[in-house]
Amino acid sequence: MSASLDLLERAKVAAAKAYAPHSHFQVGCAMLTAQGNIFTGCNVENASYGLTICAERNAIFHAVAEEGPGMKIATLAVIALGHEFPPCGACRQVIAEFATPEMTVWFLREGKPVSMTMAELLPAGFRI
Repeated sequence: MSASLDLLERAKVAAAKAYAPHSHFQVGCAMLTAQGNIFTGCNVENASYGLTICAERNAIFHAVAEEGPGMKIATLAVIALGHEFPPCGACRQVIAEFATPEMTVWFLREGKPVSMTMAELLPAGFRI
């Protein structure tokens, strides 16, 4: 669990850097890849809301840019400052693209770290 606490703390640091003037939801993500690298990301909003990028996708895209298209997520943590929730549906689908169904996602519930597998978070994800 110490690795998950480290990722949650890194996600919190990333969330503090979020650009969220529209929703005021500052979200951060930290993830460990199968290669042992840690990547972080924060949400970056835009006045044209469809152009906003979530923290999870920001971190994943950065990891792919660094490790290449074979990048795999070992575990991932997400924090929203002042709020508690798991990744949104769009992010769940993107996470699933780079993870196994058994990969764990960490977030806070009632102030405590909890984890769910991708299979629990996205039981019927899109696959081609």
